[in-house]
Amino acid sequence: MIELYLMLLVAGVVSFVLHFVAQYRVASLLRDKHPQQWQIIAEADGRPTTPWRTWLRLQLALRSPVLPALDDDGITRWRRLWRYCPWVAWLCWFGALAMQWAAR
Repeated sequence: MIELYLMLLVAGVVSFVLHFVAQYRVASLLRDKHPQQWQIIAEADGRPTTPWRTWLRLQLALRSPVLPALDDDGITRWRRLWRYCPWVAWLCWFGALAMQWAAR
């Protein structure tokens, strides 16, 4: 029982980390394979944006239907991972909490 509890906690942490790794991979694939589309995210009015604003614009791009329209399998795969990893992480953590609550 303890092993399952620990596995759920570790799986939750790994899923959250994978969520952030997926963001980085999508950004790097966009920079390498689609520099014009990356320029839309990284620049505003022809000037580079701050890192915070670039991250916000990347979040908007990840949520929009624009990235799947690029027909890039790598970007689509990492975007899908970015989208579903938090759900898996929360399910694992709630499962661990339920086990903790049931053990009382």
